[in-house]
Amino acid sequence: MITKSSQEKQIRFAIVGCGRIAERHAEHITNLGVLVAVCDVLKERADIFAKKHEAKAYYSIDDLFADAPEVDVVSICTPNGLHAEHSIKALQAGYNVLCEKPMALTVRDCERMILEAEKAGKKLFIVKQNRFNPPIAHAKQIIQEGKLGKILSVQLNCFWNRNEDYYKNSPWKGTIALDGGALYTQFSHFIDLLYWMFGEVEELSAVTKNSNHPNIEIDDEGVVSGRFTQGTLFTIHYTTNSYGKNMEGSLTVFGEKGTMKIGGEYLNVFEYANIENYTIPELPQGNKANDYGTYKGSMSNHDKVYGNVVSVMSGGGAISTSGMEGLKTVEIISKIYNISSPWRE
Repeated sequence: MITKSSQEKQIRFAIVGCGRIAERHAEHITNLGVLVAVCDVLKERADIFAKKHEAKAYYSIDDLFADAPEVDVVSICTPNGLHAEHSIKALQAGYNVLCEKPMALTVRDCERMILEAEKAGKKLFIVKQNRFNPPIAHAKQIIQEGKLGKILSVQLNCFWNRNEDYYKNSPWKGTIALDGGALYTQFSHFIDLLYWMFGEVEELSAVTKNSNHPNIEIDDEGVVSGRFTQGTLFTIHYTTNSYGKNMEGSLTVFGEKGTMKIGGEYLNVFEYANIENYTIPELPQGNKANDYGTYKGSMSNHDKVYGNVVSVMSGGGAISTSGMEGLKTVEIISKIYNISSPWRE
C-alpha cells in the first residue's frame, strides 16, 4: 500500500477546476502527495480552494502553465467538454495528466489526447473508480477464471435521480457542449465496466430521450440493447428520473454455470450469486458513495485511483485505466447517441 511516508520522492500535483469533485481529488492528493497549485476561472473559488489546501491559485490554465510550477501530475477536474482541451495543454506543457471521467466527449478528442501523451512522452491516467468496487473486482475475477462458463447475456441498470436543482446549481450540466449527456456524466463508469468485463461492442440498437427535464439539452433516460464481439447479448436501461433519490446501479450476468448480480445504489453490493461449485467469500467493505449533499454519485474510490497514480509515478506499477480504455468508453457512448438521438443535432 502506498502512503506518503513510504515515498522516497513525494509526487507533486496541480488541480485544474475547483468544483465539487476537485475536493475529492485534493483530499487524496494531500494523503499521498503534495498539492502545489490549483486553477479555476472563478477567482474567488480558486482563492478559497487554494487557501484551504495551502496551494498557489491561478485563474487560467494558460497562466498556470506559463508559470511552469514544479508539478509531476496535473489533475483535470473541469467540465466534460473541456477535458480534452485542458489535458492536451497540460501534456504539451510537459506534465503527466490524470483526467476525470469522461475522458472526452468525442472519440477524435480521445485520440488527440493519446497522441499528445505519446508525443510528449508523458503518462495519461483516466479516472474509472468503479473498477475498484470490491464486488465489481471480484465479479471480474469470477469471469476471468471461467467460473460462469460461457457468458450468455448481461443486464446493466442505472436508476438514479438528478432533479432540477442539480442542473440549476451547475450551469454547464445539462448542456450538450459541456455535459454531453447522462451516459457521459452519470453513467460513463457503468459503460466502462461493460467494456472492461466483456470487451468490444459489435451491434447496438438504442432509444434515448428527455422525458422529465424540460430545461436541459440532453437525455435523461434511455434503453440500449446489443451484442459483444464474442456473442454475448446485453441490455442497458438508464434514467435520472428515479423519484426523489437514487434507486439502483446494478449489473447482472447470466452464464452457463451460474448467475450473479452486483447491485445496491451504486454497484456496491453482491446481491445474488448462484454459481456451480462456488460460494462468494466475504468481501472487503467498500468505500461510501461520493456524497454531494443533495445527491450521490458512484462509490468513492479516488483513493485507489491516486494510489495507482503514485505507484506508477514512483516506478512500481501499471496504469489501472489507460487512455485507450478511456477512449473505448467514449466510443460506446458515442455510438449509442449517434443512432438514438437525432434531436441532439
